Amino acid sequence: MKSIQSNIKKAKKYLDKNHCIAVPSETVYGLAGNAYSDISVKKIFNLKKRPMNNPLIVHYFDINKLKKDCHINDNFIKLYNEFSPGPITFVLKLKKNSKISKFVTNKQNSLAVRFPKHKLFRSLLKNLDYPLAAPSANISTRLSSVKASDVNEEFGLKIRYILDGGRSLIGVESTIINLLNEPVILRLGGLDIYKIEKTLKKKILIKNNFKKKIAPGQFPLHYSPGIPLRMNAKKPKKNEAFVLTKKRKVSYKNYYYLSKKNDLKQSAKNLYSLLRKIRNDGYEMIAVEKIQNKGIGKTINDRLHKASKY
Repeated sequence: MKSIQSNIKKAKKYLDKNHCIAVPSETVYGLAGNAYSDISVKKIFNLKKRPMNNPLIVHYFDINKLKKDCHINDNFIKLYNEFSPGPITFVLKLKKNSKISKFVTNKQNSLAVRFPKHKLFRSLLKNLDYPLAAPSANISTRLSSVKASDVNEEFGLKIRYILDGGRSLIGVESTIINLLNEPVILRLGGLDIYKIEKTLKKKILIKNNFKKKIAPGQFPLHYSPGIPLRMNAKKPKKNEAFVLTKKRKVSYKNYYYLSKKNDLKQSAKNLYSLLRKIRNDGYEMIAVEKIQNKGIGKTINDRLHKASKY
């Protein structure tokens, strides 16, 4: 317990000085900085090599801290009560007197917000006087990080501190819902849309081709291992790594398993780690067998589709 508190203290010290650090979450690791500080936010964009027109998600401890910055509405309250803290991000109207850095929002009057579930991240947020802008801890367009060693592989000594909270339990980013008008899903993620629809008692459209980017994950190339990837493959070509979700009777050196029992949750959790391993093992191409397009399988297919735009 003492070491956890001293790690949180250390993380706070760096953040208070406008440095960026890596933080653990139940979805993926984040590259965090003070969301009220232009200096911190610019550092996030520079470290990630992220386009400035790609807005950031801001993380809060609870609704009370959010009220300083955003207008809240009925749909938000329903979803917050049901799913937060957890893997859902809400796009809300920004208050005129909010101290959120204009670089966070792509100079728009809306903000993407989330309440992470990871205990360590929550303890850190509780100890801060500001919310944290924290996109995924990776170089832009590359694979997200799901453990501290991934972050180290991405950034090395370029970031001051990694708050190590073990491996991310979900392994894919949050589901993003735009609540500015009628609810619209902007990014598939760790929370099944069906559950959101059930809570709001309505069918929700998926729309991710806004001209103005109001949330992350809306660019065509994303989540890429940096080598060509093809989906729905029946068998691998020569020199291709083959990604599978259920056990085969025979196994070859180039066979990599997301799951051996066709478990979609386990497949999502292992997705980025496995693609990173394949690349680090020296393969130059990846083939992925067809993945069931239901539940979190839709999110896996979304990530693979964007990774295949290499």
